[in-house]
This record gives sequence, C-alpha cells and structure tokens, in this order.
Amino acid sequence: MGLKPSVHLGKELAELKSHLLQMNESFGINVCGEGGEYETLTLDCPLFRNARIVLDDFEVILHSADSIASVGILHPLAFHVEPKPGSSSSIGDGAIAEENSSCLYEVNGAIAHTDGETKQTLNPTPTSDAYPDTNVCISKTGKTLFSIGCWIEEPSSASQGMKADLVKVLSRIENQLKDGGLSWANVLYVHLYISSMKEFGLANEVYVSFITEKKCHLGVPSRSTIELPLVQAGLGNAYVEVLVSNDLVKRVLHVQSISCWAPSCIGPYSQATLYGEILYMAGQLGLDPPTMKLCLGGATAQLDLALRNSEAVANAFKSSIFSSAIHFLVYCSAHLTSTEKEAVEQKLQNSYIAHLDSARSGSYPTILYVLAPDLPKGACVEIKPTLYVPTDGYNDNDDDGDITREPEAGGSKPSSSKVPSEWSAQYSGLHDSCCLANTVAGKICSAVVSVTNDIASKICPSTEHLHPSKEHLKAIARFCAFQLAKTLTDNSFTWDDVTMLRFYYSVERAVAADVVSRAFSEAFAELGAADGSLRIDGAPVFNLIPVSGSGRSASMDDVVTCELLASKA
Repeated sequence: MGLKPSVHLGKELAELKSHLLQMNESFGINVCGEGGEYETLTLDCPLFRNARIVLDDFEVILHSADSIASVGILHPLAFHVEPKPGSSSSIGDGAIAEENSSCLYEVNGAIAHTDGETKQTLNPTPTSDAYPDTNVCISKTGKTLFSIGCWIEEPSSASQGMKADLVKVLSRIENQLKDGGLSWANVLYVHLYISSMKEFGLANEVYVSFITEKKCHLGVPSRSTIELPLVQAGLGNAYVEVLVSNDLVKRVLHVQSISCWAPSCIGPYSQATLYGEILYMAGQLGLDPPTMKLCLGGATAQLDLALRNSEAVANAFKSSIFSSAIHFLVYCSAHLTSTEKEAVEQKLQNSYIAHLDSARSGSYPTILYVLAPDLPKGACVEIKPTLYVPTDGYNDNDDDGDITREPEAGGSKPSSSKVPSEWSAQYSGLHDSCCLANTVAGKICSAVVSVTNDIASKICPSTEHLHPSKEHLKAIARFCAFQLAKTLTDNSFTWDDVTMLRFYYSVERAVAADVVSRAFSEAFAELGAADGSLRIDGAPVFNLIPVSGSGRSASMDDVVTCELLASKA
C-alpha cells in the first residue's frame, strides 16, 4: 500500500520520511513500521561504538507480487565494517565480507533496484455516486454481534464491472455502519465474494480504499476471498458479508513478514481475529510459509499444509484446531475431480477428525464443504476454522465447558422459538437425518442443515426437487427455517443470538437468485408470525450464497445447505 520493494528497499529512513508521512495520511500506515509495514536493517547506532556497517552490494528479492501489498526482502551480497572516528579498537582490515546467496529462496524472481521506476499512484476512496444506481440489497442478523450482507440484484448486462459493483456494495455497507454509529473499526471479519479470481488484484485495490489501518486502529479485519458464480445467479460481480461488533474490543494477528511458522498475509487483512471467546480465522491455503508457494502434491497435500498453517495460527492464541474448533468451512475448487474431492474428505478424516476422538471425547465441530469456481492463487482447497478460545482457560473436565453435539437426553430446554404447528408435524421426523449441531459451554452454537436430494424428495414428492418450482422451493425454505428454529430452541438460543446465517444453493439447478430470495423471505415471514422473537420487519436475517455445490460431505450435491452460528456475546 504505497511501498514498493523495487523502489523503496535500500533507502534510508531519512530519504523516505516525507513518503511515509504521506502513506500515513492516505492509508493509515504506521510511520515507524510498527504495524508490520516494513522492517529495518540497522547499519549504525550508538551501540556500535567502534565501527559501522557499510553495505556494498545487495539485491531485492520479490517475495509476493501482490499489486496492493507486495512484499520484498533486501538481500545483502557484500558488506564491510568501517572504523568510526576516534575508535581505539581494531576491527580488522575492513575487507569486504562475501555472503553465500544460495541459501535464500527466490519466489517470483529478483527485481532490479531501479530508482527511476514509476511510483504507485494514490487514489482517493471511490464513492458510489460515481456510478449509476443499481439494486443494492442488504441483510442483517442479530443485535450485539451481527452480520451485514450486501449484493447487487440485477441482470449481468446492467453491471458496470467489478470495480463499480464492489464500490457500490462497500459504500452501502459503510453507510449502514454509519447509520448505526459504527465504522470499519467495528468489523471483525469480511467475506469477499467476487465473480472472477482474475480480478482479485482490482478487488483488492477497491477494498483497501475503504478498509485501511487508519480506519481500523485495532487492526484490519480477517478475510476470506473466493470466486462464486454471481453473474450466473444475477447478482452482479461482487458480494460482501461482514461480521460486526457493537464495541471495539478485539485482538488480531497480522503476519506481514516472511516466516517459517505461518504464511504472511497475501492481502490487506489479518490472519485471525479474536472477539469475546471466538477466534475467526482467515481462509487458509496450502502455502509453504517461507516461499509462499502452494505446495506440491495436489488437493490432499494442500489440505494437510492448510491444517498445519491453521494450527500455527491457533497456537498464537494458545489454542488448537484439534481441541477448540467450533466449525470448519472447507472450500474446494470446482476444478477438482470427483475422486479428488473424495480424497479431500478422506484426508480431513484421517489428518484431522480422527485426532479429535481422543482430544474431545468424540465431539466434533460442524463441517461444511462448499464448491467454488476458483480460489486464490488457483488453490485446490481453502479452509476456514472457527475456534472457541475461553478467556478463563478451557478444561475438558469442567462440566460448564463441555462441548456437545446434541442436548442431553431427557434434558429440559426452555422454549425460545415457536414454529407453525403444521411444520412440526411435517418436518420433525427428518431433523436428526439432516441437522448437525455443536454447542459450546452453553454460549455458542453452530449448525449445518443439509437438504439432500433424498430429503428434498420427502419434502417435495415426485422429481420436482431437482428443478424446484416456486411452491416446492418455498416448501424447502419452510423446512430449513423449521430445522434452524428447532436447533436454536433445543440448545436454548434465540434468533437474537444468531450472528451468521447463510443458505447455499447450487446455480446448476437454474433457479434465479430473486426467486430463491422470495421463497426464503416468505418462509421466514410465516415463521416470524408464529415466533415474535424473529425480526421480519426489515432486511432479511439471512444471506443467500450461490455456489457450484455444497453439503456436509465432499460430494457437495445438496439442494440447499444452511450454515448458522449463534453466540450469547
């Protein structure tokens, strides 16, 4: 963000002072580099009493060529020490010391140090006024900790492209935050969905014009970015969902420099954000931390390394994905074959789930697979864990901290949600076969409801569930609403506790987004009429996400998959 390795590496801070001050004003970077913007090489200081280091030759190695947050390192090739005036100590003959450069791994090729290279142009934050009005839609969940989703519902022919659509969406979210007396500093997490990963760089340029270190003084939000079939669904080129808190209390982990323990951030985001007792981790790829390249070996190898990277990030918060995971979202590239997808699921079973048995006494986080057209860097797999990190230390033997998948048998739960009686009669018998829930210490609940073809055939007789009509789609929406309401009630949560609610549907079934939206809106309106705790008088409480496939297994062939997270924050 304004610092280019090929232009600025090798210069003294005195030379860069005015530029750093300008970057602080434009982007909010820390002038002293305390936010990880840059590291310094000290050649002279008061502690060097007898001599100073003179750098005779160096090269700039480009570590990450991201157009917004490029990362490079200065690799000394030759240097010598030079006596200071008045020094009485012998420091040798001052001969040049040569260093073997073969130990450094060059990721994207070295870039010659060219002082004449054109500097990055600084653009002010774009506004939605620069583009004609479009049908920008909004959604919102709970009260204290909640999600805001924003998308453009219009034919692809009316879209003006990625930049215009993303500006519109981010502007609307920014205004929504301001209306509530909030700002980007209150945002904990961002899901950035774009129509083409080829425009990832352009999306980043727009993104950092809205979300900066200066606006987010506690740290920029964590983020996950994937490609989705938005245009095919009639939703423009950009769709953004943000997780927001009403207070400014969070801890973030931002890995900027090259390391061996965790990948550096490949964009303007934090690797993880801790709010309350929930750790929201950025999407993790199978990147080798020292080289920032995807590992060899395909999808299973990338999944294995992504798990290790996730564990490294969790360890930074004194936690572990093997003992503290609430929910696991696994994105798979649509380029994978059926055999490769099955191998991913088996790998997750062998390398992760199998190790939970002894650590968690058989209790599992909810797991959801989503098929995306493309992922960052052309990755095969991206995982996004959500963890429980108690402030007072979690103890598996503490009854108040038990992690359970279902309410205890025979246990009484206060009724916190009501559903139409005919829904209960029709759908109750299918609950156990389609719903997986995970509750943590009575504070957090994650749930995945899977409407498979088999379940849909029981809801919608005949084969119309394969290409559902409006009435059959509404029946599926009612079924999903019922299962979620039952899950909340069984685990003593209310709709006000819901922080995230998504419905994934496959565009392969050729159902337009507005048709799906109306079906779910009508179903929730019916539910709200019976349950006064469900708000139905404003924006919808859910986000509809068009995907290439989704499900609780890697086959990802559900008709609809529901993903819910509730927290008594």
